[in-house]
Parts: sequence; structure tokens; C-alpha cells
Amino acid sequence: MFPTKPTSRFIFFTFTLLLLVSFFTTTLINASDLDTENDDEVDKDLEELIALDEQEEDGSQVGDADAKFSEAELLSKAQRIVLELNSDNAKRVAEGNEFVLLLGYAPWCARSAELMPQFAEAATSLKELKSPLLMAKIDAERYSKAASSLGVKGFPTLLLFVNGTSQAYTGGFSAAEIVIWARKKTGVPVIRINTVKAAEEFLKKYPMFVLGKFDKFEGPDYEEFLKAATSDNEIQFVETSSSEVARVLYPDIKATNHFLGLVKSEPVRYTEFDGAFEMDKILQFLEYNKFPLVIKLTEINNIKVYANPINLQVFVFAKADELKGLHEPLQNVARKFKGKIIFISVDSKDENLAKPFLTILGLEESENTVVTAFDTKISSKFLLESDPTESNIEEFCSRLLHGTLSPYFKSQPIPDNTDASVKIIVGKTFDDLVLGSPENVLLEVHTPWCINCETTSKQMEKLAKHFKGLDNLVFAKIDAAGNEHPKLQIDDYPTLLFYPADDKANPIKLPTKQSSKDLASFINKQLKDQDQGLKDEL
Repeated sequence: MFPTKPTSRFIFFTFTLLLLVSFFTTTLINASDLDTENDDEVDKDLEELIALDEQEEDGSQVGDADAKFSEAELLSKAQRIVLELNSDNAKRVAEGNEFVLLLGYAPWCARSAELMPQFAEAATSLKELKSPLLMAKIDAERYSKAASSLGVKGFPTLLLFVNGTSQAYTGGFSAAEIVIWARKKTGVPVIRINTVKAAEEFLKKYPMFVLGKFDKFEGPDYEEFLKAATSDNEIQFVETSSSEVARVLYPDIKATNHFLGLVKSEPVRYTEFDGAFEMDKILQFLEYNKFPLVIKLTEINNIKVYANPINLQVFVFAKADELKGLHEPLQNVARKFKGKIIFISVDSKDENLAKPFLTILGLEESENTVVTAFDTKISSKFLLESDPTESNIEEFCSRLLHGTLSPYFKSQPIPDNTDASVKIIVGKTFDDLVLGSPENVLLEVHTPWCINCETTSKQMEKLAKHFKGLDNLVFAKIDAAGNEHPKLQIDDYPTLLFYPADDKANPIKLPTKQSSKDLASFINKQLKDQDQGLKDEL
């Protein structure tokens, strides 16, 4: 796919980002090997559960119809709307209904526990909206064979069955996001609003939506609007032909036959679409504008944030109380770079969210606010090394946008190499002690997780003792996990590099499987050739 071999920095950066996404989705525990199903367990039939719901709706249960339910009772009622599947009815329900949204869960799974109340609340809303969708769930640990036959491979899993054929769920995980996605996939991609009263009620329920204003609900532009509404998985689309209704939803709407705008509940509330009415352009507009000015990274939204198309991303890591103080300055800066740079705040005390990023920077132990940036297009990272004031952050972002920031390379603290037979090199000393050194340098590049590095390190110690006393030869090593340099691009570990005193730009890579004797012979030859060359010059 790539015309040239990618650099190790690109490989490391890409691998790390993939690892981050993988890290936050590890709760999807593989369930294919679980076989603890109890086939003798039989729940009530679907028809009986539906009859129970109808009884409750008709008020046939004992009790005052106007009695207020406690929060727990409301949740319990909502959960009863969700059909519990088992080994007897799972296949029948999935294949016997036009639309079924299935949640596969495990009782011990924390992510399942977070999702189930949202799923139940969505089921209640969809029932009130008279959606044809049947909401169902299955304990994929207890009924592992039945769950596996439906396509449940981990916890939690959401699948939509359309006439028995499943497709992956691709929406958000709040109740509102589940409702929006479900309605779009079951034939209601757009809500039409005809009255001011309906518009006012709509505003109370939807903090973010796309407004389409059309004189007539027909024509090429309207068809592209419908295609975009159907393709988008997250945002509710609404349409109207009434200018009065449109002004309630979007007060600054321009007098035009065809209008499209995005509304969000944040300081920059209204964003007008000014492109051609084409599905791809509408969807691109939403991708660049749907996020808040400053996104608070969470376990729920992290995958969507990482997948956003904006290449320039500024991350701010700080303790929760410090982030509150930074919120307004960050909003001010983010407003100036809207659509060009995405701003993300992360609680630095949240190990799951913050530590992977801070480790990339070598700042996992930092107690201070960290402002960093990534350019995913060129796989580079940057660090604000001045105080995180509003003006400094703005200047940092401006230079990031214009490509004048110097990339950041992590480095461990500078060590004391006094009396060391093998000098320790770090990112900050690589230029001086390796590239700028007048001596020949044999450098070992290693990592803590490298299996064979210990053997090579022992060889280096032996060679250093053997050649002790030579003033034109230095033995050194660098930990590539904790240190980086733009001219040190390594693909495997350990790596041995010989930097000749007269040609530091072209280091010689040595086989690490050579014996100490062979390595010594190579060094002697290099030194002898240099000495001969010096004599020839004289």
C-alpha cells in the first residue's frame, strides 16, 4: 500500500493510536468460548410479555393511574419493555419480527451495566413514539450458544435485525442517541415540524440537530438532504417549509428557499451550511462541526473523538478542578480555530484516558497541566513548553495551524555518565554525545520489553572494557522507549549502530547476533582504516 518503507516513528505513532482505540474497547470481552448455557431455563413467551405490557398500558394493574413512580420503579418498568431472550425464543424473536434491536450483555460486565439503563430508557421512548422496533436483550454468558448464533461475540454487543438479517450498531450509547439511530434505521430519518408549538417542544428534547428548510419537500436538493439524514448515524434531522417554524429552531436563518444548518447547545450554537446540497458534502460539514468547541474525553465518546477527520488535535491534560478553570480560556481559543483544530480536555488523573497519551509523550509522571498537539496526517506530536495561558495556547495553535511548530521528541532526564564504561544517551543529549561528538560511537538502541537486549548489553560492557583507554572510541546506549530523536529511526531492537568519527550522517548497522570477537574485529578495522586515512592525508 505504501510506496516506501514507513519510518519507525510513523509505525510507532500509528501503532500507539491503534492501541489507544483497542485499549478503550477491551471491555468487549470475547464470549465465543463460553458454554455455560442452561438450556432448561424457559422464560415466558414473547406473546405473554407483550400482553403484560398492554395490560400495564390499559391501566389494568391495581393502583392509582396518577401515582408517581420512583426512579427505580420507572427503570424497572422500562426494563420490562425490553424483551429478555433465552435459548428457546432467541432465534424465533430475531427472525419473526421486522425490526429487532438486540443487546448482548454479561451480568459482570461494567460496560454492560452502564449501557443497560440507557437501552431501557431508549426502549420507553421508542414505545411512546410507536416505533415498530422490538427491543430485546440476552444474557450472553448464561445463554452463550443462543447469543453466539445471533452474532454476539463480546460484551456489550448491539445488533439490529431487519427481517432476521443482522447489522452492526453504529450509533452512540446514550438513550437519546440510541433512539435517533433506531428511528433512522427503521424508516424515520427526518422529523417534519409544521407548527411553532411543535418546534418549541422539539427544542426541549434535542440539544443538537440539523435543520432543513425547503419550500417543497421534493427536488434534487431535498433528495440529497434525505440521503444525508439516512446515512448519518448520530444527529437528528428535522425539516420544515414554514419560515416561522424555522426561525424558532434557527433564529438567524436567512430568507432562502433551501437552507441547512446545525444547532448545538453550546456557545457557538448555530452553524450554517454554505456548500452544495450533496450528501457527501453535508456529511463532511457535520463531521467537522458536530463536536463541542472543547470536547471532554470520556469512556463513551473516545472512539468517536479519535475517529474525527480533523488532523490537527490539541489535547489538554489537567486535574479536574484545573480543567474547570481552563474551560473558558480554551473555549475562547477553540472558537478562533473552529473547524480547523479540534480541542480535547482530559482529566489527567483518569489512568484509562490520560496515561496512554502521556506515556507517548514521556510525561506520565507529570503533575502539571500538559498541553500537547498531534498532527495525524504527518504522524507528529508537539508540546507547549511555556505556561498554559490563553495567549500562549493561542500562539501554540496558530503555529500548529501554519506548520511552524517544531515536533516534540520525548527524552528522559540527563544522566550522570561519570565513570560509566557505557554512556547512557537520552533524547536531549543525542546531538551532543553522538552526532556532534568527535569520537567514534558504538550505540546500542534497546527497549525495556526487548527479549534479546540483555545479551547485547552484556556484549557492550565486555567490549567497553576491552577497548578501555582509547580516546577516540565511545560505547553508548539509548532506551528507545523513553527517548526519541528525528535522526534515530529504528525498526527493531536491539540495534547496534557504529557512528564513524568522520561521517556521523551515515552510521553503520551491525548484526546483533555477531560474537564479541567479531564485533571487536570490526571496530579494530574501522579504527585502523581511519588511522591509515589520516596518515595518507598527512
